[in-house]
Amino acid sequence: MVSEHTAVPARAQVLVASNRGPITYVPRDDGGLDARRGGGGLVSGLSAIGSEAQALWVCSALGEGDREAVRRGVGEPGVLMLDIDPDIHFDAYNGIANSVLWFIHHLLYQTPLEPVFDAEFRRQWAAYESYNRSFAEALADRAADGAAVLVQDYHLALAPGMLRELRPDLRIGHFSHTPWAPVDYFRLLPDDIAGQLLRGLLGADRACFLTRRWADAFADCCVRTLGEDALSGTRIGVHGLGADAEFLRERAHRPDVAERMAALREQIGPDRRAIVRVDRTELSKNIVRGLLAYRELLRSRPEWRERVVHVAFAYPSRQDLAVYREYTAAVGRVAEEINAEYGTADWTPVILHVKDDFARSLAAYRLADVALVNPIRDGMNLVAKEIPVVSDDGCVLVLSREAGAHEELGEDALTVNPYDVTGTADALHRALTMPYEERAGRTQRLAAAATALPPARWFLDQLTAVRAGV
Repeated sequence: MVSEHTAVPARAQVLVASNRGPITYVPRDDGGLDARRGGGGLVSGLSAIGSEAQALWVCSALGEGDREAVRRGVGEPGVLMLDIDPDIHFDAYNGIANSVLWFIHHLLYQTPLEPVFDAEFRRQWAAYESYNRSFAEALADRAADGAAVLVQDYHLALAPGMLRELRPDLRIGHFSHTPWAPVDYFRLLPDDIAGQLLRGLLGADRACFLTRRWADAFADCCVRTLGEDALSGTRIGVHGLGADAEFLRERAHRPDVAERMAALREQIGPDRRAIVRVDRTELSKNIVRGLLAYRELLRSRPEWRERVVHVAFAYPSRQDLAVYREYTAAVGRVAEEINAEYGTADWTPVILHVKDDFARSLAAYRLADVALVNPIRDGMNLVAKEIPVVSDDGCVLVLSREAGAHEELGEDALTVNPYDVTGTADALHRALTMPYEERAGRTQRLAAAATALPPARWFLDQLTAVRAGV
């Protein structure tokens, strides 16, 4: 059963579909609802096309505040929030999207034990189909003749094909914000499910990715799973989302950021170097190996003891899944072990923060001497792009070759194999000893590359291409 806001345009010329929308409703103690607006590339892009474009954002009601807003008919202009049955949403989002598709595309399975595609998986897959169908039906109902529809990410991989069946007149694009698995790993999925996923995305006129590497992997999966003609009706696009330089630089110099910079500098110490990482405790972010590499640096290069601090912001993610709770605990445990082994009365080797604070993250960006971005696998990784943009004195980027951002930033970063703890420790040493002039030059070039395709342009390029059929 799906219910939805009704205070939206009957027919839209431009539609965006995503699991999470641009607004979240939070219940107040007095029974009212507070609306909190989000940011990001889609928000910037829809703002850029102007109100005359008759745009509509279709999204899920994610919490009780959102569902209450739907029940009351509370809504924002241009936003259609679907109140999908909570059990269906849970199975689709946690059971399939985050526990199967995310694991496939990020190569996260421990294959001696997982995955296990049994009757429970099939039950959850049915929920994923139902969830995607709800979006397809809502989009079909609200789209004007020949409208452009931009469907977002792995949560809605089936929606383009479903929508194509309902409305063949529409111009449909799909954008994958994750990596795409190589064909041999993708084939861990049951054959019928793998085919269904590919055909779902091939229902779009354009299937788009963050890097050429992910686009090529998708094309390979299509050809080797569905046959040589699989791509005949779909064009593949590559759009590497960049950082929003204007917003970041303005936001990074507000008073709340300055306050947090002062507090962090006091924690670090006035003359110590700072190795900074900012991540969610997502399994693919590789935080534990990053901490182990820092420990190896202190072990193998004792000259850095009491001269450097690892500022690690590890914000809890997906804590409703046991494997994520265990990983978050492991991050804290390793940080404590390093501090117990090497810490002194006036030096704490690892400063770990687990509460999300955007102003504090920007403060860390500005004062970082070294940025450690070492994911196992990442669709893009905007942190790698944001830090050079706001760095005060230049920052050396130690970057995993498995991050999508490496395609654009690798030339001026120090590249690491994310599994090689010793190699990452060596890269940290090289970063800490890099001459200032070289560090500053690299930072300047990284910032230019990182902002080459800002969020609004990223969105508008896709919209233009899907409308033009190119």
